[in-house]
Amino acid sequence: MSWFEISAAALGIISVYCSTRQNVLAWPTSLLNNAMYGVFFFQNKLYALMVLQGFFGVIAVYGWYQWLHGGAAKTELKVSRMPLLLGAMLLLIVMNATQLIRDVLKDYTQDPFPFLDAFFFASSLVGQWMMAKKYLECWPLWVAINCVSVPFFFLQKSYPTMVQYAVFLVLAIMGWIAWGRDLDSRRGDSLPLGLKDTSD
Repeated sequence: MSWFEISAAALGIISVYCSTRQNVLAWPTSLLNNAMYGVFFFQNKLYALMVLQGFFGVIAVYGWYQWLHGGAAKTELKVSRMPLLLGAMLLLIVMNATQLIRDVLKDYTQDPFPFLDAFFFASSLVGQWMMAKKYLECWPLWVAINCVSVPFFFLQKSYPTMVQYAVFLVLAIMGWIAWGRDLDSRRGDSLPLGLKDTSD
């Protein structure tokens, strides 16, 4: 545990909280978090997660622009539902990319957890792109990723990072509800999996 890791985790929490509120500050704070965790994962030989931070940085710039100008006539981007065919394609990409990256890590690096590292890389990259496009379905994907991340980083004794992902899990549920409520108010759609808020 170090102040560097604690600071990186705090930035990550701020970034995801801003995402749940559709606040564009999510992206510059994400860039700082990505840079710091790139160093952290390199030190821990989690090479796919290290490289992932670079891709996250690129998506952060893309998402920053999309949230501000990605809507109709270059207006603010609104929350939407992801097309079913696109969702199926992304699932296949995650499955195949996980296997491919696992094989590369196993054969060419000293990564102690090649499968999990590959899974985190593939699924998180897709989830971050979905968030940049403001697809509601990014949040249930983040719930699944965080459910795996919390015990993983606990076993690694990376406690600040474990706490970060535990908070991410709560924030992902909050974001799912908040984004769904926003979409529901504009389009009359129902939230998936019974998450629609029926309270007054």
